[in-house]
Amino acid sequence: MSLRLYDTATREVRAFVPRQPGTVGIYLCGATVQGHPHVGHMRAAVAFDVLVRWLRRGGLDVTLIRNVTDIDDKILAKSTEAGRPWWAHAALHERAFSEAYDALGVLPPTYEPRATGHVTDMVALMERLVERGHAYVASPGNVYFDVRSWPDYGSLTNQRLEDLTVAADAEGEVSEKRSPRDFALWKANRPGEPATASWPTPFGPGRPGWHLECSAMAHRYLGSAFDIHGGGLDLRFPHHENEQAQSHAAGDEFAGLWMHSAWVTQGGTKMSKSLGNGLLVSELLASTPAVVVRYALVSVQYRSMLEWTPDTLSEAEATWERLDGFVRRATERVGEVPAAEIAAAALPDAFVAAMDDDLNVPAALATVHEVLRAGNTAHADADDAALFAAVVSLRAMLAVLGLDPVRWATTQGDDRAATALAALVAAELEARTQARAARDFATSDAIRDRLAAAGVVVEDSSTGPRWSLANRHTEDVD
Repeated sequence: MSLRLYDTATREVRAFVPRQPGTVGIYLCGATVQGHPHVGHMRAAVAFDVLVRWLRRGGLDVTLIRNVTDIDDKILAKSTEAGRPWWAHAALHERAFSEAYDALGVLPPTYEPRATGHVTDMVALMERLVERGHAYVASPGNVYFDVRSWPDYGSLTNQRLEDLTVAADAEGEVSEKRSPRDFALWKANRPGEPATASWPTPFGPGRPGWHLECSAMAHRYLGSAFDIHGGGLDLRFPHHENEQAQSHAAGDEFAGLWMHSAWVTQGGTKMSKSLGNGLLVSELLASTPAVVVRYALVSVQYRSMLEWTPDTLSEAEATWERLDGFVRRATERVGEVPAAEIAAAALPDAFVAAMDDDLNVPAALATVHEVLRAGNTAHADADDAALFAAVVSLRAMLAVLGLDPVRWATTQGDDRAATALAALVAAELEARTQARAARDFATSDAIRDRLAAAGVVVEDSSTGPRWSLANRHTEDVD
């Protein structure tokens, strides 16, 4: 492959070479299901979805593991506030994340393991660490990783042990540690926590620490060594640093390359519910087509911060309408292109070069728009051969980004509502055509204005009137 990716561990863009030819193993840190997802949560999911699509487009067999953290301090606290069992709280929000992934066209992972289903794997990992002298039991149910026992600790984020911040644990835990920077592998039940949030272990009953969960699940599904570990930028420290340390200390080679997607920000501040600036995906999708939200998330290179402004969605929707509109017009003229032909179509060299350059989607989209312009010219010139080539190329490139307009047209929205709307608009347009033929322009204009007021834009063409829904983020200006 010619793909080059930025490795957080080495802090350089380097050639990606799968450990086993033809296959790729990826572990992606998924949701901690303490609440409903906001658009910031979806950034990493969409970014790594593009990576998976690009690898598979290159003929590689990709195994993607995206975990669910369904037990941790925040889930216990939030479930208590909500007055429901912690496991019910986690399940409720896990479903919300699944719905958000599906709505935004994120391909399902190969496996999506829950932390609570892998306690035996975690206990086995703890036992290896204790036996090797890298972990210790401070009191029944409380097991810690000894960071001083692992000289390479801090290498992922390029930090020295003496400069690292003290791990933030529950009240009273620091006094049990050999070093304040040690982190919890296992936690005994705290006062007020439900007895159901506890599992028996050789070291005493308790529940897993966050970092232990991911190392154990990665080992279970991908083995002791795999290709890529991914997640959001905020997970580098302490989560991924701790994952790497405990896995290496246990004898696993672990991840060959680390990838991190940048945040969605507002006013330069990371989007999060705790700061009150988290836009819930469910609220966005109530007023915005899911494909537009996906386009907004995809269009910025994954390592660049995405500043979310009042114009983000309106700009994304305007661009999407140009792309979707061209595909619809071209399809009307040259006919439907089989999905197999789109999947097998050769991609422009500039698009391939951009995607191979650390998934440089903005540069790839520049090629998309070049093909769009050529396609519009071909349509105007009635050059059907050039138009067919353009629509195939455009759809093939957009498919890599999870944005093929034909696929979205068949998966988005309520089919019954769409069918009813199409029938009603068709009747109105037929009446308008008859009025124009009778030179009754007052009636023709009235029908057009009535449709416009309902959010339907009519465009007259040489092949008859076409219609589309107006950009909902565009405000009328007097």
